[in-house]
Amino acid sequence: MKRIPWLPNRIWRRRLWRYGLLVIGLAFVAWVVHLDGVVREKFEGRRWAVPAHVYARPLELYVGLRLEPKRLLEELKTLGYRRRALAQQPGTYQYKAGVFTIVSRPFQFWDTKQASLRFRLAIRKGKVSTLQQAAARVDLPLLRLEPVMVGSIYPSHHEDRIPVKITDVSSYLVSALVAIEDHDFFVHHGVVLRGLVRAFFANMRAGKAVQGGSTLTQQLVKNFYLSSERTLRRKLVELVMALLLEIHYDKEEILEAYINEIYLGQQGPRAIHGFGLASQFYFGRPLRELEMPQLAMLVGMIKGPSFFNPRRHPERATERRDLTLREMAAQGFIGEQEYQLAQQAPLGVTKTPLNQGSGHGAFLDLVHRQLRRDYLDEDLRSEGLQVFTTLDLGVQEAAERAVESVLKRLDSSQDEGSGQLQAAVMVTNVGDGEVLAVVGGRDTTYAGFNRALDAQRQVGSLIKPAVFLTALAQPDRYTLATLIDDGPLTWKSAGAPDWSPQNYDEKFHGQVALYRVLAQSYNVATARLGLELGLESVLETLGKLGIERHLKPYASTLLGAVTLTPLEVTRMYHTLASGGFRFPLRTVRAVLTEDGIPLKRYGLELQQRFQPEPVYLLNTALQRVVSQGTGRGLVAMIPAALNIAGKTGTTNDYRDSWFAGFTGNRLAVVWLGRDDNQPVGLTGASGALRVWGDMMRRLPLVPLKLVQPSQVVSVAIDMKSGLKAGAGCQSVIELPFIKGSAPIQVAPCVAGKKPSWFKRIFGR
Repeated sequence: MKRIPWLPNRIWRRRLWRYGLLVIGLAFVAWVVHLDGVVREKFEGRRWAVPAHVYARPLELYVGLRLEPKRLLEELKTLGYRRRALAQQPGTYQYKAGVFTIVSRPFQFWDTKQASLRFRLAIRKGKVSTLQQAAARVDLPLLRLEPVMVGSIYPSHHEDRIPVKITDVSSYLVSALVAIEDHDFFVHHGVVLRGLVRAFFANMRAGKAVQGGSTLTQQLVKNFYLSSERTLRRKLVELVMALLLEIHYDKEEILEAYINEIYLGQQGPRAIHGFGLASQFYFGRPLRELEMPQLAMLVGMIKGPSFFNPRRHPERATERRDLTLREMAAQGFIGEQEYQLAQQAPLGVTKTPLNQGSGHGAFLDLVHRQLRRDYLDEDLRSEGLQVFTTLDLGVQEAAERAVESVLKRLDSSQDEGSGQLQAAVMVTNVGDGEVLAVVGGRDTTYAGFNRALDAQRQVGSLIKPAVFLTALAQPDRYTLATLIDDGPLTWKSAGAPDWSPQNYDEKFHGQVALYRVLAQSYNVATARLGLELGLESVLETLGKLGIERHLKPYASTLLGAVTLTPLEVTRMYHTLASGGFRFPLRTVRAVLTEDGIPLKRYGLELQQRFQPEPVYLLNTALQRVVSQGTGRGLVAMIPAALNIAGKTGTTNDYRDSWFAGFTGNRLAVVWLGRDDNQPVGLTGASGALRVWGDMMRRLPLVPLKLVQPSQVVSVAIDMKSGLKAGAGCQSVIELPFIKGSAPIQVAPCVAGKKPSWFKRIFGR
């Protein structure tokens, strides 16, 4: 038989096979090298995009602190502290008859690292009376409880985790993982042959990947590097990458990565990854404080976090936990007695996730905006920054409760079919400008439109203090006793219609002392005073108070026909509450790296914007707004001894209801209205003031004691004439004056007889 010339001979065929195999081998090697680079780059670099974790202000304990036992018990509960007959371990406390023994947790604050400490605290008559180390009975000047984590700034994929070190992990957690997930973890090299064979035949029968036979290393690869698709190609990649991981890294490194990567639950769009966060999410405590049954439950959830969710399916979670415990006992990790006790333990899961910040969305929104001034958004979402804020959970809760309770009562007075009444609240600390609480709407858990920061509403009479401060800064022209004409007024301006303001009661009141014009919020007298001063002068005062937006010099601006946000109003009134000093409102105290290294401190900043004398006079008048004027409704809600200063605000057709007020330690601004700007039928006194009072009565407040400047004197004045009170004057009031500005003419008061115009002017 003849050989066909084009048919390759045997030698040529062998060469083709060798070259083909060589090419395939080289391609496989190149592929493995590529996978090796992927494995090493991610494992040795930044493994996770860890969100910035945001903390509330810590509770600072010291002798003399105003504190009720109930408030401290709530704080300990929020932090996940457990009550014990004898507190010995971090995160535990004992309590009896006003005396606490607490074992604090170690924590890295922005300014110091605080070790765990067992201390004794006694509360007597609403104040901390004793604070000392429990054993040595040594007095402690100051002690902080660790702050509550109130939220995170998540990466785009919404993964959240609290990374932990393998050295800080309980041996029970490692034993549970090995017992239930990978018996041979510490002896295999990334894959187990018998498991692969079993999975191979199962997958061949199904025609697709239906069984894994995965080791812990393979599970880590699947979660850490690969997608969730179930194909034979992806399985091959998983096997190769698992072998590469085992070649480059030791078991402890792989196990640490697994412990921080594994998916263990979901909260809305937020994915719970790693045992560090899962411990907080399900038990409200750090991972190091969990006991063996709780660790076994978390490990048991790996197979199906949704199916074995202990809050939704406690029976399934218990069965799975007990299976994990049985495997631990069967493999000798725990003894029989430990096993029997562990399976009798309750799950111990909290009813709702703790420390996750639901309800603080409005505050966190302000935090995020302020952080973006100094940090890139991608860094906030990936670098694991620790953000320490000024949020006071007690104040925030009081604000939320007040909004919910008062709006519920006010709803009954609203017309059927009208839009829903909305609210915004901002609370700051008078002494340093720290923002303590923010409410952005009636639904305090909704993180949508933030009315406290973004709702631009007409402010009405809230703007009037700027007019009076402008006047009082000119003591040669105006004092609190100066009589202002509250008669009819028409303002003519070229190119604009005539403007004729009206008072709320639709009456005119003649000659009225300046302090009473403010207290009673008379529109006509205020407008006349502002026009005398000049619109530009009043606008300049508003700028110095903290209103940064451009306001047009219209006469109606004097009565609040301008739109501001509650945040802007808060800035304005905080300058008054601080005695004329401008504090930039801040929500962030400090930022640390994931490892606790300080990045930035946000210290106290202030500028003196006004001399103390006119601010003192104005604040005295604002106190009279509450004691005698439009804000007097507060007297029925809050003790008069607090000497609150404040101002109501109502806009045309009752579309907006405002109240801004301050005590010695707290400033708060409240707005009520509708998003569609329709009337709500509420004045500042009948709406916002009620929310303000309901909130403040829940808080420890310090009376407002205005410090009288040395250049201010008090003089008794005849209320009718505005002159210095003389013998026989029946209506007398004591008012402060800047030295040299008090009237020297004495009112010749005679019972039943008014002084003549000649005597009123010349004093004789």
